[in-house]
Amino acid sequence: MQLLQGEEIDDLLRSCEHSAYHLEVLDTYETPEEAEPFGKFLAGEPDDYAWGTDWWNLIREVTSTGREVRRARVVTEPHTDYTRWGLVVSEQNIAVGEEIRYLPRHLIDPSELTTDDFWLLDDRALAFTVFEPSGRYVGWGISHDPVIVEHARAVWNRVWDKAVPHAEYVKA
Repeated sequence: MQLLQGEEIDDLLRSCEHSAYHLEVLDTYETPEEAEPFGKFLAGEPDDYAWGTDWWNLIREVTSTGREVRRARVVTEPHTDYTRWGLVVSEQNIAVGEEIRYLPRHLIDPSELTTDDFWLLDDRALAFTVFEPSGRYVGWGISHDPVIVEHARAVWNRVWDKAVPHAEYVKA
């Protein structure tokens, strides 16, 4: 499995022809890059979202050409602080063209999920999100194995079909 980092990941997203689908299955992420904005959220302080500008510019670039970027989050209810923060930050993702849905964890059998977050790219490649034990984000582990990709596609479809669009989820 190949590990991609930094600009390699951006280039991979730019190279997608049709779709980039992201499944998130963890309730909390402890990446150092998000520590300051997450801390501001917990303290009730305003956020200018400057920390995410590069990512949101990339997603805008991809979606502005008609390619789909979708994110499905499997979340525990009641929400963790991180999930509550994610619901707020998601507005930035949506503004640049990403479609986001939420699936309450109790509505899906754990055997129908994966234990790892992943990106499904054009239904041809699978990129596992890799974290160090400390929670620091490392990069993407890429697989083109058709069996692994097909399994991820099946998981993605189950979750996406059951999940609720962001706007509906936050109203409920």
